[in-house]
Amino acid sequence: MTPLQHPNSPAPERVSVVVVGAGPAGLTVGNILRRAGVDCVVLETETREFIQGRQRAGVIEEWAVRALQERGLAGNLLSRAERHTACEFRFEGRRQRFSYGELTGRHHFIYPQPMLVTDLLREYTDVRGGTVRFDVRDVRVHDVDTDRPSVSYLCPRSGRREVVHCDFIAGCDGARGVTRKALAAGRTARHDYGIGWLSLLAEAPPSSDCVLFGIHQDGFAGQMPRSPEVTRYYLQCPPGDDPENWPHDRVWAELRRRLAADGAPEPVEGRLIEKRVLDMHDYVVEPMASGRLFLAGDAAHLVAPIAAKGMNLALHDAFLLGDALVARLQREDGDDSALAGYSEACLRRVWDYQEFSQWLSEVYHGPAAGEPFRTGTALARLRRLFASPVAAAAFAEQYLGTAERY
Repeated sequence: MTPLQHPNSPAPERVSVVVVGAGPAGLTVGNILRRAGVDCVVLETETREFIQGRQRAGVIEEWAVRALQERGLAGNLLSRAERHTACEFRFEGRRQRFSYGELTGRHHFIYPQPMLVTDLLREYTDVRGGTVRFDVRDVRVHDVDTDRPSVSYLCPRSGRREVVHCDFIAGCDGARGVTRKALAAGRTARHDYGIGWLSLLAEAPPSSDCVLFGIHQDGFAGQMPRSPEVTRYYLQCPPGDDPENWPHDRVWAELRRRLAADGAPEPVEGRLIEKRVLDMHDYVVEPMASGRLFLAGDAAHLVAPIAAKGMNLALHDAFLLGDALVARLQREDGDDSALAGYSEACLRRVWDYQEFSQWLSEVYHGPAAGEPFRTGTALARLRRLFASPVAAAAFAEQYLGTAERY
């Protein structure tokens, strides 16, 4: 009997990979493994209903959709997602539409995270025969710096501690998960913006066919369409603010004021079905691996929703990690070169997206800082975006994530 076993528990099971976390990163890794015939199990502390209903990101970059398609994971997305080719900045009382589709021939896909998770979960379990254990408790990872790692958890039905031995662990359990804390080596670099965003989900159609960025002296406002009937809004607020400080009438008054521009329709008012405050911060864990433990998604890095990059980075990690694990476990020579270079390959894109988020944050929030210098430089950046083809091309490349190399 190992020290991890309960006296009455069955013999510990063994799989090639344990994936901790059933979000977009974890389920993408699981699907890649199962497609290649690799045995794995996904452990998730929440219920299936919770992860399929969790409202988070909704903007997916075109390269990520193509990568999902190559792995047989984009069928519903391609038939149901909206395609966006422009965004609109509102500042100094004017509307400035940035048509990145015309400039680059590229676009964004709008596909809410609950729909993507539902698709990935159904493919993993129903089509590819993968195993997910939901609602597990007290997940722990063990011996990650040896060639015999394992993961244990409390079974919600029996209350016993179960043990799964494996060759590798994919840590995809988010910012508050156990795997990030279990990483033995490395450092965490963190940046706090010192601002909050009131995140809102409204039962109301969007007032425009594209994403809106309202640059206002009283704070940023944003509109992100999610569907013809539901719209995501953001309002800049003090960090740590109480959502109850923002009743219905105040929310809509501020959205109308901060998104106002000549000739622009007002936001369509509707019932607020979600209201929470996000304190804007970023972090990066470097390196993203230790021994047999590899982090992906928010377990490894968090990028504030300023540039809508979080889910795209999680998918990028998952593609690289899933493919690297398959190469290591399925090839006769056990090629571990991709696993050895996994962290470095991920972090090049991570840091680029973090830098863009910082740049865009100053554009969004500079005019509300109460400092004339920051207001002036933020507005100069915006004017240059619409006056310089070179500046427009550089912005489009970062906004769409289309750089040839990172």
